[in-house]
Amino acid sequence: MNWKKIWIGALIVIVAGIGFYSFNRDERNFEIAKNLEIYYSLFRELNMFYVDEVNPNKLVKTSIDEMLQSLDPYTNFISEDQMEDFRFMTTGEYAGIGALIGNHDGKVVISEPYEGFPAQKFGLRAGDIILEVEGKVTENMTTEDVSNLLKGPAKKPVKIKLQRPGERKPFEVDVIREKISIDAVPYFGMLDKNTAYIRLSNFTVNCSEDVKKAFLDLKKNDPESLILDLRSNPGGLLQEAVKIVNFFVPQGSEIVSTKGKVKQWDKTYTATSVPLDTTIRIAILTNRGSASASEIVAGAIQDLDRGLVVGARTFGKGLVQTTRDLSYNAKLKVTTAKYYIPSGRCIQALDYTHRNEDGSVGYVPDSLISEFTTKKGRKVYDGGGIVPDVVLDSEQLSNLSIALLSEFKVFDFATNFTNETKSIAAPEEFEVTEETYNKFAAFVKEDDFEYESESKHMLEDLIEVAKDEKYYSLAQKEFETLQARLEPQLDKDLVGFKDEIKSLLRHEIVSRYYYQKGAIRSSLGDDTVIQRAIDELGSPMGYTGYFEPGIIITMKRP
Repeated sequence: MNWKKIWIGALIVIVAGIGFYSFNRDERNFEIAKNLEIYYSLFRELNMFYVDEVNPNKLVKTSIDEMLQSLDPYTNFISEDQMEDFRFMTTGEYAGIGALIGNHDGKVVISEPYEGFPAQKFGLRAGDIILEVEGKVTENMTTEDVSNLLKGPAKKPVKIKLQRPGERKPFEVDVIREKISIDAVPYFGMLDKNTAYIRLSNFTVNCSEDVKKAFLDLKKNDPESLILDLRSNPGGLLQEAVKIVNFFVPQGSEIVSTKGKVKQWDKTYTATSVPLDTTIRIAILTNRGSASASEIVAGAIQDLDRGLVVGARTFGKGLVQTTRDLSYNAKLKVTTAKYYIPSGRCIQALDYTHRNEDGSVGYVPDSLISEFTTKKGRKVYDGGGIVPDVVLDSEQLSNLSIALLSEFKVFDFATNFTNETKSIAAPEEFEVTEETYNKFAAFVKEDDFEYESESKHMLEDLIEVAKDEKYYSLAQKEFETLQARLEPQLDKDLVGFKDEIKSLLRHEIVSRYYYQKGAIRSSLGDDTVIQRAIDELGSPMGYTGYFEPGIIITMKRP
């Protein structure tokens, strides 16, 4: 009898549970249907009675975008006309002329032609102004509009009318479009006899094969250590990150796992292939622009105590997106899971689930941050990106340098320099001479160039507060002296920040002659993060010391 009562009781609970679940599901379906009907009737009335004509496509697209934006920045609607850009993001391929374009003083200009692609082959240069594409004047177009005109079927010509600075007459070029495939590994090489270097710019389809080829080529030099540069790499395909980690960790090692609402999609990714090298000393370089798949690589290498992370804290994107097909060839890129690196931590920094009252997004609160341990027992934490083993502050540019870049002074001077100079020394050897720098200083001065000082603005705010609190008169002379010292003085700052500005000029000028690879080669020698990584990797005892159990890897949020 007791067993019978227990069985009947359990059955009642199960039936009640099913009924409650069914009620909740039906109620949810009703709410969805009700709100969709409200949306349809609202849109119909708006379209019929709004005082001006409305654009239905634009209106619906705006409502969809705003709806998805309320969730997180990574859940996006991709319309049919955006598919080409979406494919480029995932594959790194498109059909076009192979050049970056930008807006300069209201004009669309070539910012950088890619080496070996049509723009460069047909003689287009950085600084060239695009006047027309296929007879369409670009004067009032956005860079996106012009970019769309330049893209098209491969092996078909596109007529471009250009104005080159320093030349009187515009000229036309029929550029034959090609399938453009942007290198995920723009550069690799030996930094010294012991240190190999690979820069990975994004995680597109088959980028792991590019890394593999680069590493095997470098292995011929018998390096003792490897630097994998993931700085400003925004991420991409999770599977490619898994494959890259697999190159350096034992077969069977857990690399990352994903967990979401749909439990059958949860997955653990392990190293399934035989690794390339499990003993070479490794440093992963990161900064605030390293996100998503970059953080999976850096985090897995750190959690497995396989190498050092050097640089600045990463962005903190621990969300996984899946692409779903929609009607009319559109797609939905939707966040379906969070990913967890080997220690079990999720490095998502911003909490989109619990927004502030004003709708803004804050960091995961400290009270919810948990402690985890690496394979050898080092302490690491979730909720804030990957904190490097060797933390280096990112070097900040002076306000003068920022203004010179944003006002295109460095860009325009490099354009003039290129028009007047046929060739320069190799990227590693080229230096901006005093004569060239003095010409640049004169170039800046002749245009009545002005820039702001953040320190000056902060002092002005402090003075206002001091006046409100009646303290200003007590230190008026000191305030006035400090004001005079912080007042931007172009002549003084061009001298004070000469080395920094010379570095910017060198990078821009070298890129005009040797393109992206040359610019990277030029910057390696004075890159303080790379030099620190070389130092840490060059000391076997110092390197192994970073992996002692009990070490705490944490720092305050930025």
